[in-house]
Amino acid sequence: MATGHRTDLLERQGHDRHGKLGLTDEDVLQIYEAMLLARRLDERMWILNRGGQASFVISCQGQEAAQVGAAWALDRERDWVYPYYRDVGLVLVLGVTPRELMLALLGKAEDPASGGRQMPNHFSSPERRIAPQSSVVGTQIPQAAGTALASKIRGDGAVTLVTFGEGATAEGDFHEGLNFAAIHKVPAVFLCENNRYAISVPVEKEVSVPDVADRALAYGIPGVAVDGNDPLEVYRATREAVERARAGEGPTLIEAKTYRLLAHSSDDDDSGYRPREEVEAWKKKDPIPRFAAYLKEQGLIDHGGLQAMEERIRQIVDDATDYAEQAPYPRAEHLLDHVYGD
Repeated sequence: MATGHRTDLLERQGHDRHGKLGLTDEDVLQIYEAMLLARRLDERMWILNRGGQASFVISCQGQEAAQVGAAWALDRERDWVYPYYRDVGLVLVLGVTPRELMLALLGKAEDPASGGRQMPNHFSSPERRIAPQSSVVGTQIPQAAGTALASKIRGDGAVTLVTFGEGATAEGDFHEGLNFAAIHKVPAVFLCENNRYAISVPVEKEVSVPDVADRALAYGIPGVAVDGNDPLEVYRATREAVERARAGEGPTLIEAKTYRLLAHSSDDDDSGYRPREEVEAWKKKDPIPRFAAYLKEQGLIDHGGLQAMEERIRQIVDDATDYAEQAPYPRAEHLLDHVYGD
């Protein structure tokens, strides 16, 4: 992998691409199912928001391939992850359950991430090696570099993956994190899910170079840009970066070029800053139907199989919704729990 290497693969074809990457037929079916589950959960979250049950939603729609493809390249028993708030697909692969996501969405006491105290999608699961996060953009980047340095000192072989949007690369935390990681050659992978907008600010007004990955050159580490709507390409790039990190060769910056199909959040109206023609053009690159088409072309699933998967996922989403709706809210007398030490 060369520094500044770019891979533009928006319309890629090829037989048994997954097999050439060492993925089994079962692997790619599970990758697709994780992407579809993330999409259907997100859609249900918006329904709950519009119905007045969920106060806030921040969507993963359009970015599922980048999230699931990256997660598939990790050692889930060993590696650490610092996700950002759109990473529903990523955390599902790491073991966070649909029920847990819905509990957090509705602010219920049983929410394992924060007991209903944090905003939705502030993922946290120590047993799954998912670090807690802040709403402040980019703060997880230097934290991840520090965790990776700890792994290097301990010699435990763990790699730390941290994800963020391209807007975070305009924050000081991005520079500090990558600079530190590069100097100390820590086992980290920096994954930018470039969805082209930092709320309403387009990428052209965020970054002065063609690719965010080009910035890796300044830190002396490899940078690679890939089609973020192709889970196999994101898996390939992340796996190579993980292998480099585990071999002691230091960090990599990956830019997954993707697009958020909905507004920044449920409180945003994107029609004022995004042309509808642009949104419609990106819908044609939606990772869900694209990957379904690949699976069908490979003879791994047919229309009936896809319908059966949809029905199975609908039941999972219904169960998660019902469970969270019936769960109790946090009790007022527990408001200060975990805020002060005993």
